[in-house]
Amino acid sequence: MGERGQNGDKKLITASAAMFTLSLMFQILARKLPGFGDWYAKRVYPVIVGSVGRLSGVFPFALAEVCAYLLIVYSVCYTVRYFREGRGILIRAVFLVTGLFFLFTFHCGINYYRKPFSASSGLEVRMSSTEELKSLCQQLTDTLNRMCEEGITETADMESCRNESVKAMKKLGEAYPELAGFYPSPKPLIWSYFFSVQQLCGQYAPFTVEAVYNRSMPDYNIPHTICHELSHLRGFMREDEANFIGYLACIGSGNDAFRYSGYLTGWVYATNALAKADWKAYADICGQLDERAWADLRHNNEFWGKYEGRTAEVSRQLNDTYLKINSQADGVNSYGRMVDLMLAYERAR
Repeated sequence: MGERGQNGDKKLITASAAMFTLSLMFQILARKLPGFGDWYAKRVYPVIVGSVGRLSGVFPFALAEVCAYLLIVYSVCYTVRYFREGRGILIRAVFLVTGLFFLFTFHCGINYYRKPFSASSGLEVRMSSTEELKSLCQQLTDTLNRMCEEGITETADMESCRNESVKAMKKLGEAYPELAGFYPSPKPLIWSYFFSVQQLCGQYAPFTVEAVYNRSMPDYNIPHTICHELSHLRGFMREDEANFIGYLACIGSGNDAFRYSGYLTGWVYATNALAKADWKAYADICGQLDERAWADLRHNNEFWGKYEGRTAEVSRQLNDTYLKINSQADGVNSYGRMVDLMLAYERAR
């Protein structure tokens, strides 16, 4: 290896050390310094979304997906070409990992330590009675039945979904200032099988600040999924809160497909909670739901059932670990707490 190569390696080592040190320092500050995560989410992160998010939004495709494919190809080709230079490969691998850690920390990780949406929204999350839960499930069932009777179960095309999701989130921002701001257009994956086999509906791509989603999943899932992912771009990383924000955005939308998606998704979460609390009441509510809504739910189960397997289980375990590392102690179980927020919202209304 020549002098130029050695100098290049030294620069990469220095850059890796700097990125790792900065990332670790800010991760510790977010965890240990009260109010730091909230300050960052409100003052710094919106600048990142408004700059990096706007830049990646210029591309009509999911930049994160394309970059991932190119990075894999480049890494394989580089390793094959320079396989004898193990030290150089290791240095570049460390540089890549620390670079991704750096981007994750400043585009996503710190936001896990901001105040929850329930605190800034004024919603009172507390223990609720089974009667309150039954009432919520009944309201959702009645609303869905009315929509089915009126034929309001149609789906929007992909372009309309992207436009309406941004519009719905901005509208929600008028009621909740924490959600106001710039939203880049969400993007479908080119190769959605990658998400389907992991049983993923969508994902926030922190490295490119994009909301990406699975274009292949059942249509009713898409509006809520998109709004869920867009909520992450306002710095709300907790999955239960993202689900709830997506629910609010959808039911408050003027688009029928979005309202149907929000109410049906909310119905699933609420009735699952009711099944654990009062099976008889759950069976009664299920018996009331319109057959057209049941058809969508069966189609949804059949779609995801095709991808049950080892890959989906590994993905679930990785997601569970990821959530716990970022201080969501319940892991994937935190998704169920969305119902507490729905009940708090109903009480506030």
